[in-house]
Amino acid sequence: MTGTPSTVADVMTHAVVAVGRDADFRDIADTLQRWRISAVPVLTGDGRVVGVVSEADLLTARDRDGERADALTAGRMMSVPAVTVHPGSPLNEAARAMSRGHLKRLPVVDGQHYLVGIVSRGDLLKVYPGDDRELADRVRFELAAALGPRAAVDTGVRSENGRITLTGAPPGTLSAPLLERLVRAVPGVVGVELRLAAPA
Repeated sequence: MTGTPSTVADVMTHAVVAVGRDADFRDIADTLQRWRISAVPVLTGDGRVVGVVSEADLLTARDRDGERADALTAGRMMSVPAVTVHPGSPLNEAARAMSRGHLKRLPVVDGQHYLVGIVSRGDLLKVYPGDDRELADRVRFELAAALGPRAAVDTGVRSENGRITLTGAPPGTLSAPLLERLVRAVPGVVGVELRLAAPA
């Protein structure tokens, strides 16, 4: 890999721990513990992703069904559809999917939904090692570049763990959806909240 990583393929791990639909509760729990991970993709026999089983899924299924552990299979406990990304997906897209679903990792699939890798929050954070102050500065720079320094000067920009909050006066005449799209395009941004005053 050369240059700055820009897609999931640049940072994903190719070796993936996964289970089949017939794996039972104990098998999955042991797998999660052995590999120190919080979730595993569930695959068909030919390697397509059909779901994900997480620690939360195990706990919910056991409490709900009250069945023997060997009767609870991945196919019955998994969350569907699986939230996945493609190797060519921009890193921002993967970060937003994790943020929306409160997920720590995403299966990476090709066009036929075959598993080709896994991408984690840690993988994304390695790409954007800067702190929140640096990210807020990048957002301010992009706003000024797109709208002009004067248009952005009265808009407050705050970053917390990659989530950007804009406050104060709206920067320029952009609609809220276009403004949100502009901010989300900044590398490292995983979420946007607009708390802007109504235009006078």
